[in-house]
Amino acid sequence: MKGSYCLIVKVSNDFEESIGSLGKIHFERGYYAYIGSAMNSLEKRIERHLKREKKKHWHIDYLLAKKQAKILSVFIKKSKTKEECSFAKKVAKIAKPIKGFGCSDCKCEAHLFKTSKRKLEELLKKEGFTRWL
Repeated sequence: MKGSYCLIVKVSNDFEESIGSLGKIHFERGYYAYIGSAMNSLEKRIERHLKREKKKHWHIDYLLAKKQAKILSVFIKKSKTKEECSFAKKVAKIAKPIKGFGCSDCKCEAHLFKTSKRKLEELLKKEGFTRWL
């Protein structure tokens, strides 16, 4: 299966973490949306994100390794084309971007956003995403 996904991550309390080349980022308690895509195996990409122990390869790996961060749910949208950037731009209109996070291979401002869970879930539904977890 190919397509885009959105991880809804709950950060239970504030912390700072060094995120690869981005340096230290302060994460506030609350909900975050991480937008990604997998054009080979969407299921395997999501399963990797759900594992606590893994080699840190992407920015999101650093956040998800922290005990304060937990994936609450995962939404997917099947597609034959890469749509993560266009969806990230829509999320940026309702959420606060974490500048540079998750977008080192594109020109987006961010692929991680601090957000209202309710507003995000409304947007996901409107954009044709379905709950995977």
